[in-house]
Amino acid sequence: MTNSEKRYDVITYGRSSIDLYSQQVGSPFEDIQGFHAFVGGSPLNIAVGCSRLGLKASLLSGVGKDKVGDFLLNFLAKEGVATENVPVIEGTRTSAVLLGIEPPDRFPLVYYRDNCADSQITIDQVLKAGIEQSRLLELSGTALNMEPTRSAAFLAAEIARKNDVPVMLDLDFRADQWHDIRAFGITSRAFMRNVNMVLGTEEEILAAFLADKAQLVISHQQISAPEIKGDVDEAIQGILSLGVDALIVKTGSRGAVVYLPDGTVRKVPGFPVDVVNILGAGDAFAAGFIYGYLKGWDLYKSCRMGNACGAHVVTQLGCANFTPYEDEILQFIESKGGF
Repeated sequence: MTNSEKRYDVITYGRSSIDLYSQQVGSPFEDIQGFHAFVGGSPLNIAVGCSRLGLKASLLSGVGKDKVGDFLLNFLAKEGVATENVPVIEGTRTSAVLLGIEPPDRFPLVYYRDNCADSQITIDQVLKAGIEQSRLLELSGTALNMEPTRSAAFLAAEIARKNDVPVMLDLDFRADQWHDIRAFGITSRAFMRNVNMVLGTEEEILAAFLADKAQLVISHQQISAPEIKGDVDEAIQGILSLGVDALIVKTGSRGAVVYLPDGTVRKVPGFPVDVVNILGAGDAFAAGFIYGYLKGWDLYKSCRMGNACGAHVVTQLGCANFTPYEDEILQFIESKGGF
């Protein structure tokens, strides 16, 4: 089956939510007077980002039988993201996130994920998802935090590898979504044995090898940006030793760094911009990287595309709602001196 005959360019697996962003940029969370309603969840954001870049994207997730689920499905349909793999699951709720925006360095998060639909992805759902008919499978680390989505995610990766579909794991570490933060590393390390590429921040790389809960500190309820003590170089080598083809470390305004098992290390510079909100930048990076990877670009150029998409999003208020379109981001890159 050629690429042009594939059903999807990319399937993204895991979280989908309504994201309520503070309307008062710079205001302490306690003083927020209103919220903007956007969509969110790392896999949803990546699917939208890929679709806007011209890829055929499918989201593998779930929503509750509620108006919030209708809100998400309506948005995805308008964005051209395939939703046949996003069932409405009886007895569950669509997840939600509340976010404060206090630039430059405070972005508190509150998750509402009790009985959330996207944790109910099943083995049967994965079997029907068409993974073997896709060009790439991207999964979120949070999808590994509980059953049934954890076993289903392992099966999804097995199906992909059996059919020569590259698998990318976005570590997506959210400490409060695990019964024990050390379980994140135990589970993700086991999962990485079926993964081609791993994507994460330095903190997420360290989280994959947490041995002591005291290594992690979360300030100002910044769940997506914890402080983690440890040896990041040792953690990087630990991931590479698991058999992945490449590790991509997102380093914020500095860009990204590509690590290969043969010892190759390549820094990929970012695009300096004025930051409004860092939330969602990593998902935009992933979408841009996937775009380049599926175009056949090398890892450096793919990361530059990712850096550009991330730079675009940090100048905006939200995540998926503000990811760039193909022409828009290519013009941005050209205006900054090109790849």
